[in-house]
Amino acid sequence: MGVGPSTKETTLHHMRDPLVEIVQNDKDVDLVGIAVVGSPQDNLEKFYVAKRLGMLAEALGVDGVLIYAEGFGNQHVDFAAHIEELGKRGIPVVGLTFAGNGLVVENEYMEDIIDLDKAGQGMETEVVGQNCVVKADAVKSLKILKQKMKKKRG
Repeated sequence: MGVGPSTKETTLHHMRDPLVEIVQNDKDVDLVGIAVVGSPQDNLEKFYVAKRLGMLAEALGVDGVLIYAEGFGNQHVDFAAHIEELGKRGIPVVGLTFAGNGLVVENEYMEDIIDLDKAGQGMETEVVGQNCVVKADAVKSLKILKQKMKKKRG
């Protein structure tokens, strides 16, 4: 498996990313930043990068994280590791990814995952960008994250 046309975002999608637009325009949250993380081939490097991402979020003092993985399969190793490192630090997290027929890797912190399989076929299609984050996904994920952050604050 790899990143196919239906899970691949176009340049226009990146320029008008609905997840960024929804978060930056929400009056209840402050967008601290956007971390763009690559996907190393070696698993040791994947876990190293995930740990560094957790450390970054912790150092910034964020109250919560929305994490999005473009693609599926091997990228889910990174995705799960990132979520775990955030979760171990007590940072509420909601993940968005193409899960299709399920995730390759899971852990105890992956309780709130939004599946981006719009075709409902459990596999990629030949429609460019069909299984990407859309406004409804962004609104839903932010709503869940706000609930998690509120619960954590008590």
